Amino acid sequence: MTDADLFKRGMRRLASGVSIVTTMDETTPQGFVATSVTSVCAAPSPLLLVCVNREVSSHGAIHRSGKFCVNLLSETDAELARLFSSSAHRERRFAQCEWRALTTGAPALSVALASFDCEVQTAIDVESHTVFLGKVMAIELSHDAIQPLLYVDGRFDALRSFTPTAALS
Repeated sequence: MTDADLFKRGMRRLASGVSIVTTMDETTPQGFVATSVTSVCAAPSPLLLVCVNREVSSHGAIHRSGKFCVNLLSETDAELARLFSSSAHRERRFAQCEWRALTTGAPALSVALASFDCEVQTAIDVESHTVFLGKVMAIELSHDAIQPLLYVDGRFDALRSFTPTAALS
């Protein structure tokens, strides 16, 4: 087993929140599923980052437009995540839900737990990916209940309540 294979197997054990990252390629919406979204800072200006494989079709659109929107998915959005995970259904992706434009014009998902509308502040190429640092221009929260969709061990899952054992209480 190569170091890369072992690394991938190890990273599959890290549960991550699931997002749909969207952008506009001129007048055509583009999007893909991401689990590599991280907050960078909240002040003085909120920044987040997303790591995008340069082979993903949306990569060039983010570079050209200079904008993207990170839409956090809930546990009820697993089918939508599957749709955005496959290039076979690209033409159907945006027809399945209601989308709206926030500040930058990148599509924001109406049912997202939260949408972070960003302008690209910096793009850093690292190996096969580009790390896009986005200055958050608008934030929209759509739900009071927080039931995020997770991705772990190659599958979508949901967060379960934790009941402390006697040893922890």
